[in-house]
Order: sequence, then C-alpha cells, then structure tokens
Amino acid sequence: MTNEALAFIVFSVGMLALMGIGMNMGLALVLTGAGMAWVLDFWDTQLLAQNLVAGVDSFPLLAVPFFILAGELMNSGGISGRIIAMAQAWVGHIRGGLGFVAIGAAVLMASMSGSALADTAALATILLPMMRRQGYPMHTSAGLIASGGIIAPIIPPSMPFVIYGVTTNTSISLLFLSGIVPGLIMGVGLIVAWKLVLRKMDLPEGRALPLKERLRATAKAFWALLMPLIIIGGMKSGVFTPTEAAVVAAFYALAVALFVHREMKLAEIHGVLVRAGKTTAIVMFLCAGAQVASYMITLADLPSTLTGWLGPLVDSPKLLMAVMMLVLVIVGTALDLTPTILIFAPVMLPIAVKAGIDPVYFGLMFVLNGAIGLITPPVGTVLNVVAGVGRLPMHRVIQGVNPFLITYVLILALFVVFPQIVTAPVAWMR
Repeated sequence: MTNEALAFIVFSVGMLALMGIGMNMGLALVLTGAGMAWVLDFWDTQLLAQNLVAGVDSFPLLAVPFFILAGELMNSGGISGRIIAMAQAWVGHIRGGLGFVAIGAAVLMASMSGSALADTAALATILLPMMRRQGYPMHTSAGLIASGGIIAPIIPPSMPFVIYGVTTNTSISLLFLSGIVPGLIMGVGLIVAWKLVLRKMDLPEGRALPLKERLRATAKAFWALLMPLIIIGGMKSGVFTPTEAAVVAAFYALAVALFVHREMKLAEIHGVLVRAGKTTAIVMFLCAGAQVASYMITLADLPSTLTGWLGPLVDSPKLLMAVMMLVLVIVGTALDLTPTILIFAPVMLPIAVKAGIDPVYFGLMFVLNGAIGLITPPVGTVLNVVAGVGRLPMHRVIQGVNPFLITYVLILALFVVFPQIVTAPVAWMR
C-alpha cells in the first residue's frame, strides 16, 4: 500500500472515529492532518504551526467575526424583533399566518446577518411561543423555522460565501450576487410547502390590523430594512468590499441598537462581544484546522485521485454536478457547513472547472447543499437550535422539517438541471 493510499485511510477513518466520539471538529481536523503528515513522512511541528496560522491569516476572513457580531447586535438590539413584528402586522392574520411571518422574517433577516444559527435562534425564540399559544403543531412549526433559518447562508451577506471565497479564491462579491435569486426562490418554495402543509391543520383566521397599524409597524422597522440596502448597495457600487461591508453592518447595528431603538445599554455590549467572540473562535479554529488537513490532502494528491474517479463525467457537466451534489448531500448528514466547505470545496472545484462549470455557480450550489445539511439528521445543527429553544424532542423536529427538506432538495435539483437560473441573474447584475 502506498503512503498516499494510507494517508487517505488515516484521514477518512480518523475523521469518522473522532466525530463518533464527539470530538471538536477543529481539533479532529488538526489530529487527522497530523496523522497524514506522519504517514507521508512530512512530520514537522513547525510546518503544522505555520498551516494553523495560515488558515486564519486572511483579510477577507475578517468579515466573519463582524458578521457574527452584527447578528448578535441585531438580536439584542431589537432589530430582529421589529422585522418579525412588521411581518406579523401584514400577514399574521391569515390562516396559518405565523408560518408566513416566519418565512418573510427569515428572508429579511437573512439579508442582514448571514448566520443560519443566529437567525434561527431569533425566529424560534420569538415565534415558537406564539405558535404554541395559538395551537400550531409544534413539530411542523419548528421544522418551518429551521428551514427558514438556512436561507441566511444563501442571501447576502453570507458568512459561508466568505469562507468559500477565501478557501477557493473565488470572488466573494460575485458569490453574494449569485445568492439573491436562489434565496428568494427558497422563500417562495417554503410558502408553497407551508400552504400544502396547512391543508392538514385546523387553524383559525385572525383579525386583520388596520392599515394605520401596519404602516406603523413598517415604520418601526425602517432602520432594520435600511441595513441590507446599505450593505448590498455599498458592495454593488464599489464603495466597500465584502469585508468592509461586515464592519459597516456591525457598526450600523450597534448604532441603531444604542441610539435609535435604545433597547441596548452600554453594559450589555460586553455580553454581546463575548457571545460573538466565542462563535468567532469556533469558526476560526475550524479554518485553522482545515488548513492543516487541506495541506496534507494536497501532498497526498487526493484531488487527482478524486479527479480520476469522476473523470469519465467531465464531458457531461450536468451529470457531474448531479453526482457531486449527491455526494455532498451524504456528507452534509455528518458534517457541518463550514468544515464541508473547508475540506471538500478545494478538492471539488478544480474538477467542476475542468468540466466547464462556472465557479460562481458551483460555489452557490456547494453552499446551498451544505446549508440543506444544517437541517439534515443526524447532525443538523440548526435542528438542534430549534429543539433546544422550543424544548422539543429531536425526533419530532426531524419529523416536522421533512416537507420543507423535500422542497429544498427539489430546488437543488432544479438548479442542477437549469443552471441559468443562477448564472443569468449574476451576469445581468454584473
């Protein structure tokens, strides 16, 4: 057996074993990378340390902590609450209205934070108790909120797009543009799925609010609605880069929370910074650990091995995309979105480009697939968030998410068959 084949076994078996015992993913990546280095006779502690530093030594990655901070400030400073209140004022009275409120709020919040976990936590904290009081089936409601939460990695600003762009050297601005139309399609898909699910529910209609109250709720959300316009408009006009947009988003959210809404006190900023710092540390350690594993994967020439396996499909781009999406769906059941990007994107993208697949389109499909994995058992980190906030057993949340999971898989298949749905809007917006 060659050293390269042994290195592949060390990586695959090692990752499965370490995940099986519940080890932190970043540490598991470092240990499997170190194991591969030993097998390949490249053992050097200085080399490992250099790769750990290189994994986070990137200016574009500075966007990650600031988008995380912006999401925390949105939830603590009343921005998220006002978005949900506005959606409720307009559609909360119709039958199953809170479900439509969840979808609308998810799309709007996705255009501000870029974090699936932050958006899901905010939606679940506010809407699940309201749904429980009004007699909504809790498992279906939880499944809908979880499904709405994963729109955040697709609509800009998106932290996964930042990580993907840094990892694969793909334009982050173009990745952001590629997510606008698919994100809206995901929202429409949830509306259709929710309407179908509503047929089996016995829910009453509510009282429609007067137009004056609806406009008042919209006016209260004005500063929140202005945030995505500033971020996306600034990047589209070239005023600032995606990294600078993250800084603008964080400071804007802080200013609105402190001086406009006045729902946050100076003393609370410390807690917000601590929560954002903890989340940032988790993401950055994943990036550092993945760099170690990726370096050793390159030395073992595993990308060439994968290219050999998929080589016969290079002449059929759509079939190749379908196979790679199927592989990623399976991977997504066990890996979170960030490590999936860090491990598999650098390996798969060169194969896609060789087949003539647009790299921005492939990036959108890759992140969309990974986002779907956030609501796919057994890992499903977003499912865990909803189950924890709603105090629901995991198997019930999994049962409730199934109709919306099927909807997303159908949308993914639609984009594979008709890539123009993604590529044409990007070409027009450029």
